[in-house]
Amino acid sequence: MMQNRTLSIILLAYYSGDKIRIAYEKIKALLNQEEIPFELIVVNDGSKDGNITRNVSQHLENEFYEVRYFELSRNYTSHYAAFAGLSVCIGGCAVLIPDDEQQPYDTLVKAYRMWEKGETIILPVRSSRDDPKLSKLWSNAFYWFLNKTTDFEYPKYGIDTWLVDREIIDILNQRISPINTTTITEIMRLGFDPKLLIYERRQSTQSKSRWSFKKKLKLASDWFFGTSRFPIKLVTYLGVFSFILSFGMIIFYSYVKIWGNESFWKSNQVPGWVGLVVIISFFSGAILISLAMIAEYIWRIFDEVKGRPGYIIRNRDGII
Repeated sequence: MMQNRTLSIILLAYYSGDKIRIAYEKIKALLNQEEIPFELIVVNDGSKDGNITRNVSQHLENEFYEVRYFELSRNYTSHYAAFAGLSVCIGGCAVLIPDDEQQPYDTLVKAYRMWEKGETIILPVRSSRDDPKLSKLWSNAFYWFLNKTTDFEYPKYGIDTWLVDREIIDILNQRISPINTTTITEIMRLGFDPKLLIYERRQSTQSKSRWSFKKKLKLASDWFFGTSRFPIKLVTYLGVFSFILSFGMIIFYSYVKIWGNESFWKSNQVPGWVGLVVIISFFSGAILISLAMIAEYIWRIFDEVKGRPGYIIRNRDGII
C-alpha cells in the first residue's frame, strides 16, 4: 500500500486579506521545486474585515485545486481553529502555519523530510525570542512555571506550530476533545518521542499584534489547567500544613497549661484565644484537605470527560 505523501498545510487566517495569496504563492513555488504534494487548508477564524479574507480565500479555492477554504462561525482563537483544520485535512501529515510569515517556509520542507524518514511529531521551535521586553518577560516566566508544574517540558521559547503524522491526526480527531485545550498541549501529552526543529524567527510584518492580552490569558489558563495539577497540590499542602500546625499548637499550649509558665507565654491575658486559634487552624486545615480530596476526584472526572486515551498502541511499522 502506497503511503499518502500529501502535506496538509493548515493556514490560520484572521484579518488576513491578500496575505493568504502571498503565502500560497510562496509555498507553492517552494514545494513544487521540492516535489512535495500538498494541500492548503485556509481556516478563517471569524474575521470581521468586510469579507476580504473570505473573498480572497474563495477565489484561491476556485482557481487552484490545492486550496480548500473553511470558515468558522466566530472567532474561536487560533488553537481551536487548528483543531478545525485537522478535522478536514486529508494528507499523510499536517503542519500548522500562521499568516504572518514569521516562521520561514523552508521549515516546512525540513519538517517534511524528517517525517519522510519516519518521525511522527516534529516541533519547529524558535532559537530566540525577539519580543518586547514585557511580553518576553511574561512568556519566559509562564513557560518556566509551566515546566515546573506539568508532567512534560516545553522548549524554552515555547512552541507555536507542529508537523504531525496521520496517526497523530487521527488520534486528535477521534479521541481528543478540543474543548479548553490546545493542539500543542495534546500533542505533547501523546508521547511518540517528538523531535525539535530549531529555526530563526522572522520579524512580524504586522504593525500591531492581533493576539490580544485577553486571548493570551485564555490560552495560558487552558494550557495551565489542562496540563497541571499544581493548584490541587497547593490546596493539599496548605491543608496539611494548617492541620499539622494546629496539632503543634494543641501540644504546645497543653504543655504550657499543665507544666509551663502561662504568664511568660502570655496565654492567659485574653481568655479563650488559644482555643479559638487552635480550633480555627484545625478546621481550616480539615476543610482544605477535604477540598483537595474532592478536587482530586474532579480532576479525574475532568480527565475522563476529556476522553484522553489511557494508553496508545503505536501502529507505525508494526511497533507496539
